[in-house]
Amino acid sequence: MTTTITPRLTRTLPTEYRGRLMSAAREVDIPPGTRLFEEGARADHFWIVRSGTVALDVRVPGRRPVVVETVGFGELVGWSWLFAPYLWQLGAQAVGPVRAYEFDAGAARRMCAVDPAMGEAVALWVGRVLAHRLASTRTRLLDLYAPYGSGVPG
Repeated sequence: MTTTITPRLTRTLPTEYRGRLMSAAREVDIPPGTRLFEEGARADHFWIVRSGTVALDVRVPGRRPVVVETVGFGELVGWSWLFAPYLWQLGAQAVGPVRAYEFDAGAARRMCAVDPAMGEAVALWVGRVLAHRLASTRTRLLDLYAPYGSGVPG
């Protein structure tokens, strides 16, 4: 069995840039059931979870949003803030009480624009998060829809 390593900020962003980014963070407490953002809305903040769980979901016409991923301690909530047109591709909701660091996306983008090396490091961090989530989604889809599950011999 392989262990999946989540691309957390502390593991993937160099200390210098992590410190700069964290200087723009504020600590927030998010009550259970709070919607952090809606698919299609303006992506103007992002979060790093300190405790609790956030469900990422997708709209399904005529139904409630479907949860596609849950994220917890040390994980990034939101990546759409980094890519124009800065609109959320998913929705997000606090599953229970969540404590998080909240970041102003515009301020983070300005930091990255002023220091291209920081911008590259942040883009690589967010890219690693996306790659990890896509791989996780692929595995879940294989388990659900492939004729013999994920292909791992039983």
